[in-house]
Amino acid sequence: MVRSCNVLERLRTILGLPHVGRYCWAFQRISPPTLVFWVDSNRSARRVFGRSNPMNTTSPLPAAPSIRLLRISRFRGIESLTWRPDHGLNVILGGGDVCKTTILEAIAMLLSPHNATALSDADYWRREVEKGFEIEAVMVLPAASGINRQSKQMWPWAWDGQDAQLPTIDGASKVDAPVYRLRVRGSPDFELTHEAFQPDGDTEHLPVSVRRAIGLVRLGGDDRNDRDLRLVQGSSLDRLLFDRSLRARLGQRLAASDVEDQLNEDGKGKLSQLDAAFQKRALPASLGLGLTGGQGFSIGALIGLTADKDEVQLPLASWGAGTRRLASLEIAAACLEPYRQRVLIGRLQTGPSQVFLTTHSAAAISSATEASLWYMDAAGSIGRLPRPRIARQQARDPETFLARLTVVAEGAAEVGFSRSLLERAIPGVLHDRGIWITEGQGNSSSLDLLEALAEGGLMFGGFVDNEGTSPTRWAALRAKLGPLLFQWRTGCLEENIIKLVPLDQLGAFTQDPDGERTGDRCRTLAERLGLAQKDFGSIKAKAPDLAALIIGAATGSIPDNMGNVRNSEKKALRNHGTHWFKSVDGGRELAQKVFAFGIWPQLKGQLLPFLNAVRKLENLPELTDLS
Repeated sequence: MVRSCNVLERLRTILGLPHVGRYCWAFQRISPPTLVFWVDSNRSARRVFGRSNPMNTTSPLPAAPSIRLLRISRFRGIESLTWRPDHGLNVILGGGDVCKTTILEAIAMLLSPHNATALSDADYWRREVEKGFEIEAVMVLPAASGINRQSKQMWPWAWDGQDAQLPTIDGASKVDAPVYRLRVRGSPDFELTHEAFQPDGDTEHLPVSVRRAIGLVRLGGDDRNDRDLRLVQGSSLDRLLFDRSLRARLGQRLAASDVEDQLNEDGKGKLSQLDAAFQKRALPASLGLGLTGGQGFSIGALIGLTADKDEVQLPLASWGAGTRRLASLEIAAACLEPYRQRVLIGRLQTGPSQVFLTTHSAAAISSATEASLWYMDAAGSIGRLPRPRIARQQARDPETFLARLTVVAEGAAEVGFSRSLLERAIPGVLHDRGIWITEGQGNSSSLDLLEALAEGGLMFGGFVDNEGTSPTRWAALRAKLGPLLFQWRTGCLEENIIKLVPLDQLGAFTQDPDGERTGDRCRTLAERLGLAQKDFGSIKAKAPDLAALIIGAATGSIPDNMGNVRNSEKKALRNHGTHWFKSVDGGRELAQKVFAFGIWPQLKGQLLPFLNAVRKLENLPELTDLS
C-alpha cells in the first residue's frame, strides 16, 4: 500500500490536485475525459496528458481484448488454477472430467454482459458455499471497451509478463502493456459481484457496459447460440423487426403448406438419408417436416422433425427421452464434417481475437497449426504442449492428448504388458475411464516425448526399459513424474521376466497360447545355436544358458560371438523378436505368464507403485496385491 500511495501522490502532484486523506477518492472525482490511459492499438507508445507514457511499454496492444492471466479459485471442479493464455487461439486438450469446459464457463461468468446468472451449490468447490468462489483475469482492454469512460475512473496496472504490477511514474521498470484486473465473486448468498481492482487496493463495480463492450462470443455445441439470428421471442432479430403479429401470420401460412414439398432436391435427399439412418438405429421412421412447436415458440422453432407412429405423423419431441437423445446424436453425426471443422479452426487461429477452444476432434487438433496447445491432466493442472516436440505424436496418435491420463509405453510389447496390468488394477474399461496407452516408438523417443509433456508440470505416465542411456535426464523426469514413470531397474521387459522363470518351466514358457508361433520360437533358438534339430529338448541340451538364449531371441539381440556375420544375417537375428513378444499381443502374453508362472510376487515390489499411482488419479484406494 505504501508503494501505491507514493504512485498516487506523484500523480496528484503532476495534476496539481489538493492533498486528501485517500488519493483514490480524489481521483474518482475527476471526470473520465480528464484523466485516462488511452490506448491506440496501432502504436507502441502510450501517452498520458500529452506526456510520454510512464509505463514505458515496448509492444503494441492487440486491437481486441485479451486475457493475460486467469486465476480461478474454488469454482465448480477447480480448487485453484493459474493460467497465462496466449493471444490468438488457445486449444485446451485433455480427457473428460478434467475441467476443461469449467475454464470456459469461468471466463463466460466473469465477462458475461448479464447479471441474471442463477448460481447453485454446484458452482462452488465441493459445494462448500460458505467459502465462496473467485474468478479473476488480468486483461488488456482497448479504448473501445469503454473502461476509461466510467463515472468512477478505472486505473490500469502494469503487466510485467507474469502478473499485474503497480504502475510507476518515473518509468524505472519496463513493462509490456497497461492492464486491468477484473474479478467476479460468488458469495455464500448465491450472489455474483463483478469488480475491478484499483492499484491502491480498492475495488470498483465492473459495469455491464464494459463487459458488453468486451464482446464475449460463445460458440458451443448446441443450438442456443444462434438464438439472436432466429425469430425467437426476445431475440435481437425479433426486437429489430418489432412486428408482433408476424409469427401468427407466418404460422397460418405455414400450416396451410406442405413443408416437405418446399425443400429442394438436395434437402429431400438428406431427409431421406436421415430417415434411413433412423431406421438402421431402430429409431422412429418415415420422417417428415411439420409444425411441432408450442405456446411462445418462434416461427423458426415451430418447424421440426416428425415421424410415423401408428400411422400418425407426430413430432419427434413427443417420444421418450432416450429416443430423443439417440435421435439428436444421429443428427449430430450427420452434420459432423471434418472439413468444416478445419475451416472453422483456420478462421479462428488467423483472426484478431483471443479464442479459447476445447475439443475431442482429431481433425480440429491437426488443423490447429498456428494455435497454442494446452493440456489439462487428471490432476486438474494445465500446461503448454511444445508443438515442435509433440508434432509427430500429435499426427500419429492424437488420442495421446485427449485422455485424462496418457501412459507412454516404450514399444508395442510394453503397450500390451502395461495395458494388461492396468486392466487388472483398474475396474472397468480403461478408455472409458480416460486412460490411454500410447506407443513411444523407442526408448530415446519416449524420453523426448515424456520430457516435452512434463515441461508444463503435467502428469503423464511412462512405462519404459532401462538401457543405461541418458541417466541424468531419466532421473530428472522421474523426479517430476514420481511413481507414474515406471522404468525397470536394469534391462528390458523380456529380460526382467524371463530371468525369473524357473529352469524346469522354460519349455512351457516358450509355448505360444495359440500354438501358432511355438515352432518359430524354437527355430530362432536353434538358429542361434547352429542346430539343425529344432525341438526344445535338443535346444535345451545344447544351450549353455537357456534363459539367456531365450532372452536374446525374444529381444532380437545379436550374440557377441556373431558380431562378424553379414548384415542380412544380423537383420534375421533382429527379426527373431517378432516371433516372441514384440507386439501388443505379445506384451499381453507376457503379462498373463507373469501370473501363470508365479512370477508376480517377485515383481510386485517394482510394479505396484506405478499401478497405485494411476489408481490414485482415479480416486481409487491403494492396492497391496494383484490377483
